[in-house]
Amino acid sequence: MNIKTIAQMAGVSVATVSKIMNNYTDVGEDTKQRVLKIMEETGYKPSSSAKTLATKRSNLIGVVFAGELNSDLSHPFFISVLDAFKRQIGVLGYDLLFFSNEKFSQEKEDYWARCRHFQVEGCIIIAGDQVEPSIHMLDRSDIPCIGIDIRLSGDNSAYLMSDNAKISSRVVEHFYMSGYRDIGFLGINRVSEVTTTREVAFKESLEMFGLNMNPDWFVYSDDFEEESGYRAMKAMIARGQLPKALFAVTDLLAFGALRAIREHGLRIPDDIALIGCDDLLACQYTDPALTSVKQDKEKMGKLAAMMLYDMINKQMDPKSVIIEAELVVRQSCGAKSI
Repeated sequence: MNIKTIAQMAGVSVATVSKIMNNYTDVGEDTKQRVLKIMEETGYKPSSSAKTLATKRSNLIGVVFAGELNSDLSHPFFISVLDAFKRQIGVLGYDLLFFSNEKFSQEKEDYWARCRHFQVEGCIIIAGDQVEPSIHMLDRSDIPCIGIDIRLSGDNSAYLMSDNAKISSRVVEHFYMSGYRDIGFLGINRVSEVTTTREVAFKESLEMFGLNMNPDWFVYSDDFEEESGYRAMKAMIARGQLPKALFAVTDLLAFGALRAIREHGLRIPDDIALIGCDDLLACQYTDPALTSVKQDKEKMGKLAAMMLYDMINKQMDPKSVIIEAELVVRQSCGAKSI
């Protein structure tokens, strides 16, 4: 028993049965009652797959983590964005389907084919490093896609990203106005547009304020984990003279740097001030509380859901959005006498 059989028994089209299943109002009452009676007598209950077949709508959104992941479900920034996205897209009537790339990365994955197989109506793509070619194929396809911290350029794609250049310039400006002149940088040595943009803007801001750009005050971690930030900070400490202030491109790296600094017997911010980025919840509970640049994770996730919904339903042309960030000042960066 399926939707086609119900349509044949009632002497109507599959489209008419579909409209009745989805409570459309443009079906005559007699026809509606006849179809409902047949469904009741046969015990037929439409499954979600039957509804998809009839309406050509799955109400599914694919979730894709791009490339080599620094951005999987263990990363607090991306999980916060995705949680806000999930809640908003759920209100709009959609469910999420997560795609795995662990196996497919070895077998030349094809996200577009898999999206077609599951009939997803749109995709959210979360940034990763060394993005695989299949992501670009999906971006250029006819499936509406919204990217988080990854630039998409397809005709049916858009992306959301914080203003990463302004993040760094705001940090350097705050250090400068707080009296700091010797400023270091803790980045990552993997290819990432977000962190590269932050580093370039950081160096440009140092130059703008006429500040010292000491190579010994630039260190790089292997990944985004706290432990890597700890090791990178230990390497800077081993070089000898330290800067008076440090910008870590993520809070997780800042947490590791904070631990290394304290283990070395130094005080924050008296000996070295520290600023991170993301404004994770844990920033409020470090000792001292960490100054950080707040990326509006709730806004980013909600806005991504609303934009993708409008793109799917042809209510807007894809347009990318840059979101302003805010510096949240806490105890790890106090004013210094010049």
